[in-house]
Amino acid sequence: MRALASTWRVRVLHDEELRKLRAAHQPVIFVHWHGQLLPLLYHHREEGIAVLISEHADGEIIARAALRLGYRTVRGSTYRGAARALLGLVRAVKAGHDLAITPDGPRGPARTVAPGTLIVAQRSGAPIVPVAIAVSSAWRLASWDSFVIPKPFARITVAYGDAIYIEQPDVRDALAESGRVASGIAEAERRAGV
Repeated sequence: MRALASTWRVRVLHDEELRKLRAAHQPVIFVHWHGQLLPLLYHHREEGIAVLISEHADGEIIARAALRLGYRTVRGSTYRGAARALLGLVRAVKAGHDLAITPDGPRGPARTVAPGTLIVAQRSGAPIVPVAIAVSSAWRLASWDSFVIPKPFARITVAYGDAIYIEQPDVRDALAESGRVASGIAEAERRAGV
């Protein structure tokens, strides 16, 4: 993966707000669709970000790669170990770590926001920062998420959306914000040129 990724040319758009949040030492929760995981995993390497990775067999492969790229891992999903995973994510934010969550993973449905992201944001107070990619040439797997693997020497655009704060004190009200998160990722995709 490192050999392949070292050939990619990356351009970053609309990261001004993210840089301000990081300068203020404000942990953030990055959200992106599951199919865009690979290039973003490489782009944010060695930043100490905590990532939620499923406990399934394919999650173990991703967990090993993530650890080698300088990530922290929290294991679990909405299907297995959900309560433990949510608690681990909230603890990671409160310890000052950024998070990365694929709100439609690990099994979909694609491009839908599961409640975990919203609960973590509501309980931790960390803003959600949508992120998306556009790739000039890639292999797309025939999987539920159309997983993207950029080809050698691909041009990748990484674009960030505006920060989303989940400030509702009631969990039910916080869960109603899933549309805002999906819209934020869609806006990041437009900025990237998807």
